[in-house]
Amino acid sequence: MNAATADLTLQMLEWIAERPRDYAEVMEAWRTTCPRLSLWEDACIDGLIEHESGTGRVILSPRARALLASR
Repeated sequence: MNAATADLTLQMLEWIAERPRDYAEVMEAWRTTCPRLSLWEDACIDGLIEHESGTGRVILSPRARALLASR
């Protein structure tokens, strides 16, 4: 992951950390059709994003919270 992508991923994680977000809200704000900028997909693959059971909300995984705390 290059520095620009890493910075944007951290920005997305910080945004989600502010409060649980609905999936639609996250997709509206962070989805991209650019194959070179797949922040959402990469965060899911890297285990940084979880879906809150029963609500459909997007939350940070423990790994993502640890990543933000280490900054």
